[in-house]
This record gives sequence, C-alpha cells and structure tokens, in this order.
Amino acid sequence: MTGAPTSDTRERLIAAAADLIAAAPGEEFSLRAVCDAVGVKMPTLYHFFGSKQGLIDAVIEHGFDLYLNEKSSMESSGDPIQDIRAGWDAHVAFGLANPGFYTLMYGKVRPGHSPEAQSRPSEILRALTARAAEQGRLLVPSEQAAAHILVTNIGVTLRQIILAAPDPALSQTVREGAISAITGKGTRDNDSLTTAIELAAAQPDVLGRAETQLLIEWLGRLSRVEKLQ
Repeated sequence: MTGAPTSDTRERLIAAAADLIAAAPGEEFSLRAVCDAVGVKMPTLYHFFGSKQGLIDAVIEHGFDLYLNEKSSMESSGDPIQDIRAGWDAHVAFGLANPGFYTLMYGKVRPGHSPEAQSRPSEILRALTARAAEQGRLLVPSEQAAAHILVTNIGVTLRQIILAAPDPALSQTVREGAISAITGKGTRDNDSLTTAIELAAAQPDVLGRAETQLLIEWLGRLSRVEKLQ
C-alpha cells in the first residue's frame, strides 16, 4: 500500500519534466514519461498539477528560480545603467545555456496569459530604471524604459537560440541601441552632461564608487534643471 503523495514527489515530478525539457528543447514531452521517471501513476501527477499546463507552469517557475539564483549572485556595480548592461548579458547567457527552460519562460506565447514568475525579473529591471530616472538619466518614463529593455533582451536571446549560434556582437549592438533609446545618449541637447554621466558610470574606480555616485547625482540634478529652462 502506497502512502499519500508528498511535496517531495511534487519536486521530483518537476525535476523529471525539467530534465526532459532540457534534453529536447522546443519538443513536446510526455506526461507518461515524467511519471515513469519518478515511479508514480498519472493520477499522482494530476493531484499536484491538475493538467499538463499546470506542470509546465511549475517548470517555468523552476526555470525562473534558477535564473534569479544566478542573478542574485551578481554583485551590483552601484550604477543602474551598468547593472542593466550586466543584467542583459546574464539574461542572454542563461537563455543560451538553458534553451529548454528559456523557450518555456519566454518563447511559448498564449494570448492573454503571462506566467506569474515573469514578474520577478521584471521587478528587478524596473527598480534599476527607476533609479536611473531619479538620476535624470532617462529620456522616457522608467516603466517604458524597463519594457523596452526587456522586450529587446528577450528578442535577441530567442534569435540566438533559434539560430543555435551565440552572437556576442549582435547582443552587444542591440543592447547598446536599447540603452541609447532609453537614455537619449547622443540625441539630447544637454549631451555633454549625458556624456559626463556615462563616462563616470563606466569607470567608477577612477574617482571611487561613492564619489562617482555623488557626481552622477549632481550631474543628474544639473540635467533636470537644464531641461526645465
């Protein structure tokens, strides 16, 4: 006589589905194969997830856990724009290293449905663009800036997964284009201030990190004053 399903069984089902997805990115996987890998019957799987989509949503959550664990280990530079750059590169690297997870996380589109787990990395990005806005470094509202960065980051990652060929030059070019679009670098009337801000942010060790952040704050205030005149 077998006991009642446990949370450990649930985690093993998620892990088995994740392994099947990782082994064949973009391919359909069998619920029967998942159950066989764990040694349970189909009713046990339905007990935990209700449906195949329920299991897929749990695997997506697992994928975001892996992604955010990697991001949490990254040290902040102290500068929001530099951290957006680093976050972009980490996003692409995760997608290329985990195409099975990534295509579930961002590539499977269901109209009107957005996996709840997608909001977690979006919140991190919105916090960075909000900080950049406070420093007077954005040409657009911070929410719009975050959305612009996210959609282009996803697009360039999916493109490389589809081609099965990493293209660092493409990623860098699109990244800098997206950052230029939200900061207006090279297009603002007060471009000298923008250039000074970005130069300081790119080389924080020259003045020291604390001093660099203070300089950026001061230049940001000057930028906001100039736009009001």
